[in-house]
Amino acid sequence: MIKKLENRKWKVLKSTPLLNCGPWLNIRQELVELPSGAQIPTWFVMHFPNWINVIAITRDGQFVIEDQYRHALGETHYELVAGVIDEGETPLQAAQRELSEETGFGGGEWQLFMTLSPNPTNHTNLSYTFLATGVEKLTEQHQERTEDIRVHLYEREEVMELLQAGEFVQALHAAPLWKYFAEHPNGNK
Repeated sequence: MIKKLENRKWKVLKSTPLLNCGPWLNIRQELVELPSGAQIPTWFVMHFPNWINVIAITRDGQFVIEDQYRHALGETHYELVAGVIDEGETPLQAAQRELSEETGFGGGEWQLFMTLSPNPTNHTNLSYTFLATGVEKLTEQHQERTEDIRVHLYEREEVMELLQAGEFVQALHAAPLWKYFAEHPNGNK
């Protein structure tokens, strides 16, 4: 059995807010002291809201995949359905809302599949991945004015091919897909 790690928490000696963009992003600079007594005078901490993403599989075994342009990279890539957990929402409620809004799919059986930290070095948020099986098209997309999302239905072999070709560059989407294929080598049984 793997033993539980001792939490060697750093002591925050000073915290200075640097940027406040409402619920989307807040950055602070901290002076921290390590358990050894060594100090780091400049440590940046970024606070984002928690995120979700969804591995959605239809009743007939097709994966609901999106493509979106991502401005920071200046490229369009394949992704899972994803979004921010709004205040007052549970991760599951956010995942179901985002799947419906971005793709028009819903229903099915849902389970929390994995929880990851985008970057535990300096991000405070978590990303919750849900596995939704047996989803079906219930409505049209309801994209926000600032969204340009294209929806694709792919067979598992096609998703694996895209994954192996590096077409999923978003690490928080690729990792759950790799886990899914490792745990379900012959389909979602």
